[in-house]
Amino acid sequence: MANSKYEYVKLIEVGDKLMPSTWIVLRTFSEEHEFEKPNDERALKLMNACAKATIEEFPDIVFSYGFSDEYSFVFKKTTEFYNRRSSKIVSITVSFFTSVYVMKWKEFFLDKDLKSAPSFDARTICYPSTEIVRDYLAWRQDVCHINNQYNSCLWMLIGSGMTKSEAQAELEGKQKQDKNEILFQRFHINYAELPAIFRKGSCVFKVRETDSGLSVKRGRTEVVIDHCDIIRDKFWKNHVNILKDK
Repeated sequence: MANSKYEYVKLIEVGDKLMPSTWIVLRTFSEEHEFEKPNDERALKLMNACAKATIEEFPDIVFSYGFSDEYSFVFKKTTEFYNRRSSKIVSITVSFFTSVYVMKWKEFFLDKDLKSAPSFDARTICYPSTEIVRDYLAWRQDVCHINNQYNSCLWMLIGSGMTKSEAQAELEGKQKQDKNEILFQRFHINYAELPAIFRKGSCVFKVRETDSGLSVKRGRTEVVIDHCDIIRDKFWKNHVNILKDK
């Protein structure tokens, strides 16, 4: 082991070990690259492929959820990944995710080059209970719905000839039902029939033969991508192993 007289500088490092026996959630965000509005399905599928690769690379990640330009990764409660150091967890996970994003770009965008290097910022949050983790994930899915419904209206209004400012003014103060009416009455769009990947976001998780609702090869654990409701209890009852404490 090296024994340098300059090694004392390590003592100045700020400790960032996360609280033990808590669920660690890592959330990443990116800058958009001129994607189609309000939703670019290819861009969403690229993000999903990156999330799938990340879960396959780091076994301590038990669940991830993403929409638009963000993804959340839930590490198991007992993880000792990089000694639970926040800076290590963020840097390793996000750098891997970003690398996969670059490597897989052409799989989804054959007709478009990356105009700039993609970048993601991230943060870690510790949640003490499974209930709070579920509430966090429900919050992100709720935001997915709210944002998607608004953006669907916004970009349809813009496409009909309004300026962005005019469309925003038109939507100001509008409630959920009002926006549904705008989409249906003006553009003949039933919001409930839009693709689930837009309305519900994407869940990426591991399934085993005993998990219900999804088919995997006998004796294998696979990482799957689904667009399902994670606010209600049904999903979690069907996949009780995902958020087990141990």
